[in-house]
Amino acid sequence: MLNRLTDTLDFQAQALNLRSDRQRLIASNIANADTPGYVAREMNFAQALRMATGAGQPAVTLAADQPGHIGGGAIQGATVSTLMYASPSQTNLDRNTVDLDRERASFADNTVKYEAALRFIGADVRTTLSAITGQ
Repeated sequence: MLNRLTDTLDFQAQALNLRSDRQRLIASNIANADTPGYVAREMNFAQALRMATGAGQPAVTLAADQPGHIGGGAIQGATVSTLMYASPSQTNLDRNTVDLDRERASFADNTVKYEAALRFIGADVRTTLSAITGQ
């Protein structure tokens, strides 16, 4: 019983951490929207969650490989194999692949899913407390 509870909370915590990492990645893309030559990054969330809950992965730091890039920061649960380059939706003369409409939609979607993960954790904790106190 205790292992099942711990596994559930651990899964939700991993999902919450990955949602936070994805939010940081999207924010980095938005911040670099006007940087010539910047290639937008995206995270394969499902694959990153499978890897994070399966075996512990070391943190990966995204490199700012061009002058003027704002670094992506440390992506805790994601590995290089779960980070992808976003497909450009339109051609740009400056070779920047950030699509602000797509990034804003991804940011909003990820925010909703982050809040849902918080609610799941809160519900699990409330259920556990209720079971412990017998109410």
